[in-house]
Amino acid sequence: MSINKGLFTSTTDLWETPQDFFDSLNSEFNFETDVCALPENAKCETYYSPDDNGLNQEWRGTCWMNPPYGRKIGEWVKKAYESSLNGATVVCLLPARTDTAWWHDYCMKGEVRLVRGRLKFGGSKWNAPFPNAVVIFGERAKVDTLKAM
Repeated sequence: MSINKGLFTSTTDLWETPQDFFDSLNSEFNFETDVCALPENAKCETYYSPDDNGLNQEWRGTCWMNPPYGRKIGEWVKKAYESSLNGATVVCLLPARTDTAWWHDYCMKGEVRLVRGRLKFGGSKWNAPFPNAVVIFGERAKVDTLKAM
């Protein structure tokens, strides 16, 4: 039995957004910038690659964020929340790690939409080994709302 080992181990913290999942959210939000992308998987014409370091950029307008799911994820979520305080709307695809400090410090201040089932990232034939949530920060968020997608 052949298993995509990168999907079930810590060999990668990059999880490409499923296109249909993104398209559904894009129809609602009309994203302008993908703040954390690789050139081959950017979801918006304007995007920040690792070379641009999205954490060092100013996020404006309506932004899409599917950050690396490793140790720096808290920095990305903090940046998303702080950018919303400066007028941006940031829609984040995140692992639903409700036991973490970054979840409680930031995600609980946005709109949380729990994703039903497990996503298949990057066209993989295997579902992710973790649950996900969409967290929305900014004017378009319905704060204190918990939904299932």
